[in-house]
Amino acid sequence: MLLETALERTFLAIKPDGVQRGLVGEIIRRFETKGFTLVGLKLINVSKELAEQHYDVHRERPFFAGLVEFITSGPVVAMVWQGEGVVASARKIIGATNPLTSEPGTIRGDFGINIGRNLIHGSDAIETAQREIKLWFKDEELVSWTPHLAPWLKE
Repeated sequence: MLLETALERTFLAIKPDGVQRGLVGEIIRRFETKGFTLVGLKLINVSKELAEQHYDVHRERPFFAGLVEFITSGPVVAMVWQGEGVVASARKIIGATNPLTSEPGTIRGDFGINIGRNLIHGSDAIETAQREIKLWFKDEELVSWTPHLAPWLKE
């Protein structure tokens, strides 16, 4: 018998450096292999307006303009993943913000070189994820589905 638990959703974005370096498939593979469900995916050129809204929490910081400039410099793969504990688990899979201090085995630890080019963004809390998902995706762009392997992932 499966025990029902609340599924979380998180927002992830493979930044222009990750796209340019051909790491999209490898990054997606890590979340699929973990057992999370992809419920939203799109390749987009990020507008300045969306970038400023996304990084609004950093608006008063000296690096804000650089964040906006970078995220709008090339295509971004925006994703929504679903699963039990997906927000916290995704942060562990991604690794520390600075790739030089990220653990081996994490995305940033394995592929990152510089804090300004750290490959991927991941929501840092459930509330942040909800805000970011609404910012990047319309409701009709998200798909609710249950993978056939679900019973093999939890009791």
